[in-house]
Amino acid sequence: MEETLYDIEIYRGDGVYIGRIFSDIDGVKEFRSEHLDQLLRDITIDIQLALEEFVNRSSVFTENLDEEG
Repeated sequence: MEETLYDIEIYRGDGVYIGRIFSDIDGVKEFRSEHLDQLLRDITIDIQLALEEFVNRSSVFTENLDEEG
């Protein structure tokens, strides 16, 4: 089963790159940078941090279910 975790849109306007990420986890976030590589780095880091936090919350939830059951 496949599930889309993020939709990413990147635009260029007035000398700045604008990136938007859309997810069910964090909603919509917008990033801006004058350099495309920096914009992509910022988006990648944000997604990694959000997914790590989600995995940590999921493991805590699973541990709590095991203790109750």
